[in-house]
Amino acid sequence: MPVGENVYHEPVLLEEAVSCLNCRSGGVYVDGTVGGGGHAALILEKSAPDGFLLGLDVDIDALQAAEKRLTLFGQRKKLVKANYADLSEVLAEHKISQVDGILLDLGVSSHQLDTAERGFSFSQEALLDMRMDPESGQSAYDVVNTCSERELKAIIRQYGEEIMAGRIVRAIAAKRKDAPIRTTTELAAIVAGALPRSFRHGKIHPATRTFQALRIYVNNELANLYRAIHSGTDCLKAGGRFAVISFHSLEDGIVKNVFRSLEKGCICPSDMPFCTCGQKPRLKVMTRKPILPSEKEIEANPRSRSARLRTAERI
Repeated sequence: MPVGENVYHEPVLLEEAVSCLNCRSGGVYVDGTVGGGGHAALILEKSAPDGFLLGLDVDIDALQAAEKRLTLFGQRKKLVKANYADLSEVLAEHKISQVDGILLDLGVSSHQLDTAERGFSFSQEALLDMRMDPESGQSAYDVVNTCSERELKAIIRQYGEEIMAGRIVRAIAAKRKDAPIRTTTELAAIVAGALPRSFRHGKIHPATRTFQALRIYVNNELANLYRAIHSGTDCLKAGGRFAVISFHSLEDGIVKNVFRSLEKGCICPSDMPFCTCGQKPRLKVMTRKPILPSEKEIEANPRSRSARLRTAERI
């Protein structure tokens, strides 16, 4: 199967992301969101003949797809069901002290969106779920039907950046008094109905931000990302690269700010005459501005349009 051809998920910024990792023969790499194995396959090709890749994912469907995709690489790869936030622990379990590169491709895969029963998409009717790991944690159904109105409003406003969170939550609360809100299409209709008419005809579906917020909250995505960058940086060899593809402003903001913080090192107040914290720079930011998908890629894969790639190198 040629690189880039992947029925499970079309890898975004494929050539750009792998190029940022500066892969070499004998290098050890981590794909923390292995998905269907698209990025992983190119990493293994670029690090031939003896590069090694550790692929992580919490989604068993993704791991099964990646196993098929990467079969031809034999023992040069190892796939593990794990969250990228636990990267340092996983590496220790596999007796890997340091790595040459780490890639995170955040967000939802095409397979997860297109598989109705996973409950990620408001365009296909399914039970509300949205868990990346369907075997653990609370689902979107639990959040929508059990969180207080105050909690739910905070979730939708913070993680969805939805200015109409109050109206949406009032509509949800009124509906769930009669019966639990069970399906994706039911929730999408409630959200759309709660918004002023002028908000229902924009470029995106009126429920997009609410669904984004629930997915982020259910999967603890932002806290996991913050933890992954810090722990992953500790696992990189000098000169090793950390590349992250994000898909919305909250993710991209964390990547940008944490990379810059680790580049700066010192956290002392600016008016301090000398450093007392003792923290040294640990990264060098390689992308002052994020790398964006080309017009050609966006045309071929519209879901790539919001992708942002940032890279930093271990000092």
